[in-house]
Amino acid sequence: MQWEVVIGLETHVQLSTQSKIFSGAPCHFGDAPNVHACYVDLALPGALPVLNHGAVERAIRFGLAIGAKVANHSVFDRKNYFYPDLPKGYQISQFELPIVLGGQLTFPVEPKTGEPYMKTINLTRAHLEEDAGKSVHGIVSGHSGIDLNRAGTPLLEIVTEPELRSAEEAVGYARALHALVVWLGISKGNMQEGNFRCDANVSVRPKGETKFGTRCEIKNLNSFRFLEEAINYEVQRQIEVIEDGGKIVQATRLYDPDKGETRQMRTKEDSMDYRYFPEPDLPPLVLSDEFINKIKDEIIELPDAKKSRFISQLGLTPYDAMVICENKETADFFEKAANGRDAKKVANWLMGDFFAMLKRKNLDIANSPVSAENLGKLVDLICKDVISGKIAKDVFEIMAETSEDPEIIVEKRGLKQVTDTSAIEAVIDAVLAANPDNVASYRGGKTALIGWFVGQVMKRSQ
Repeated sequence: MQWEVVIGLETHVQLSTQSKIFSGAPCHFGDAPNVHACYVDLALPGALPVLNHGAVERAIRFGLAIGAKVANHSVFDRKNYFYPDLPKGYQISQFELPIVLGGQLTFPVEPKTGEPYMKTINLTRAHLEEDAGKSVHGIVSGHSGIDLNRAGTPLLEIVTEPELRSAEEAVGYARALHALVVWLGISKGNMQEGNFRCDANVSVRPKGETKFGTRCEIKNLNSFRFLEEAINYEVQRQIEVIEDGGKIVQATRLYDPDKGETRQMRTKEDSMDYRYFPEPDLPPLVLSDEFINKIKDEIIELPDAKKSRFISQLGLTPYDAMVICENKETADFFEKAANGRDAKKVANWLMGDFFAMLKRKNLDIANSPVSAENLGKLVDLICKDVISGKIAKDVFEIMAETSEDPEIIVEKRGLKQVTDTSAIEAVIDAVLAANPDNVASYRGGKTALIGWFVGQVMKRSQ
């Protein structure tokens, strides 16, 4: 039987606010347990939540960027469940009336077989909520501890329609979403620190069937590789269960990257199990059109608009523009380097020697020893025939080690190329006069000597 895969993703994006969503405690990763948990995070009697203005602004910014409807009226709810790291016994979230509704995201897909293609999927919603703390195992032998530093961290949960049809599409979407939230500045996007975590709802159905199969949710996937591996394993598992005469049980599962398999945590809850009801300690969130439009006016140029401008105004190819606009830091670096110069040449250097240098040194662009200004100056030296392309590569390697200005490197080391043809002809004449035997051999048919003559001219002219 031929099977169709159906995938929907729920992505938890940690927002880049200085403090938590309902308290003034700082959001800071990596500190000692429980040093950033105040009376609100601990759910002490009488403690009341106060909504973080910055979290709301970031949610609006995201909604506008994906062409969604930003709700003028949204409501916070209590989502009731019991974990040791959830002090209140409930999570403050949004359910029936979220802050963002709808929207779309278009992204490239690179399948293992076949040609790359573009896909657009619809988003269902994005809503604000607080994160839970975390259980810590192994600090005290035989016991688990609770770290509430993360409790109350602001999250934007972004939910897709079930329109993804392969693990490759899910990864393509997740990469594009990650790039967008970092580009917008609403999240740091550090997956190792849990800033960007995906839950994948996976089911299969016979091809041609319109009814959805029973889904399983794979929780807390914090890398693109794990996302792909987990979905592929779960798809194969479900197909084998059904083809062996079994039934899929709706459940929440975890992915074990060491074993490369998913395993069941618990049977899946439905919304009724969470006993949602409006949060009585928070009033409805009411946003005026004026406030929403003010944030809209402040949104920076988005990736697709920047790509189009790079193609139409700077003469880049669509491929060049796509690579350079994968993240905001690279796009900003390129614009600074290309300002007033041959943008295509700058792009070639950026995507060639520059990217290779960063990869070799295991650096990100923010820590590059070669600045945007100096990369631009290097291209100037080539375009003005001050140095050759070959010498430019040597100069670039020196820049990568010393961070020096290329103009100073060329001047100090005497690397300017001679472009005066009369001066070059004088050097050639001197080489020919000094080597009559080789001249005679060349004229006698030993034409391979031309390389030797070129070498002598380069040596004499330095």
